Amino acid sequence: MVGRARRRAAPVRERELHARLARRLPAGRSGLLPLGDDAAAVRPGRGEVAVVSTDALVEGTHFLRRSDPSRIGAAAAAVSLSDVAAKGARPVAILLALVVPPGTPRRWAESVVLGAERLGSGFGAHVVGGDTKPGPVRAVASMVLGFGPQEALAPRTGARPGDLIGTTGEVGRGGLAARGLRHGASSATLAALLEVRPRVREGRALGPLAHAMLDTSDGLAESARLLARASRVRVILEEDQLPYARGVRAVAWSRADRRAVAFYGGDYELLAAIPPRRWVAASRAVGRAGGSLTRIGRVVRGRGAWLAHDGRLSRMPPAGWRPFG
Repeated sequence: MVGRARRRAAPVRERELHARLARRLPAGRSGLLPLGDDAAAVRPGRGEVAVVSTDALVEGTHFLRRSDPSRIGAAAAAVSLSDVAAKGARPVAILLALVVPPGTPRRWAESVVLGAERLGSGFGAHVVGGDTKPGPVRAVASMVLGFGPQEALAPRTGARPGDLIGTTGEVGRGGLAARGLRHGASSATLAALLEVRPRVREGRALGPLAHAMLDTSDGLAESARLLARASRVRVILEEDQLPYARGVRAVAWSRADRRAVAFYGGDYELLAAIPPRRWVAASRAVGRAGGSLTRIGRVVRGRGAWLAHDGRLSRMPPAGWRPFG
C-alpha cells in the first residue's frame, strides 16, 4: 500500500448533527428553548409585529455540487434576510432545513449551518433551529423571523403617484455572475453566484420613510413590474440614472445585452417608492446605515412598468429571473 488511506468523511446523522450544532451555536447555549427541541422561542419587542420570510436554494439551480458549503449557508440566510429587510424589520432568528442525499458528509451540513450563522449574526439574527431530511439532491431552505413597527412595513401596494423611485447599491451584479458561469465555473464565479448582500440596515432606515418597498432578487425590471401591478400605478425608470455595477459599465455591450445583464436578477438591493418631501431624509438615513440610495425613477398615474431612454418611453423589457423558465 502506497501512502496512507484517506479517512472516510463522517456522513450526516440527524440527531448527532443537532447535538454537535447545539454545542457550537449561540442559540444552543442561550435560547429560551434548547436547540434541537421541537420549536424555538424568541421574545418580540414591545409594540412590534412579526415579519416572516422563507426561501430555498437547490443544487443545480442556485449552486453547484462543488460550491463552498459555508457560502451556500450564508446565501440561504441572506435571501430570506433580504425579504425581511424590504419590510423595514430587524431580523432576530433563522431556521434552516437541509435536504441531503444519504451519505452526504457531515462536514458539508455543518459548514452550511455555520455559514448561515456567521452571516446572520452580523445583523443580530442567530440560527435557532431547523430540520434535516434525506432527498435526491442537496437543498437548503431558510426562514427568517423579524420584528418591526407596523407603520414601517412599506407594503408593495403602497406606491402613490408623485413618489420618487430609489434603489440601494448597484444594478447588475447578479447578471454579471450568471454571465460569468457561461464561461466556466471558476472558484471566483461560484463565489459571486452566492454573494448576497441583504440590505438589512438600509431597510430599517427606509421603512419609516417609504410608501412601498421590495427587494430586487428577481431583477430590477421584474421588481418594477411587481410594484406597478400591486400598487395599480405606472412606474417609470430612467435608464440613464441606473447605478450599474462596474462590470456592467465597463463593457461596450449593445443596449439589449446591457439590459439583459442589468435586469437578470440576483442583485438583492431594495427598490423603494418615497414621497418627494422625504427623499433627502431617506438618502441621509441610508447613508448613515452605510449604504447608498440612487434616484432612478418616478411613480405616475397609469399602469405598468416603463423605461425612459433619450426622452422616449418604452415598455419594460421582459427580463428577470424566472424560477420555472
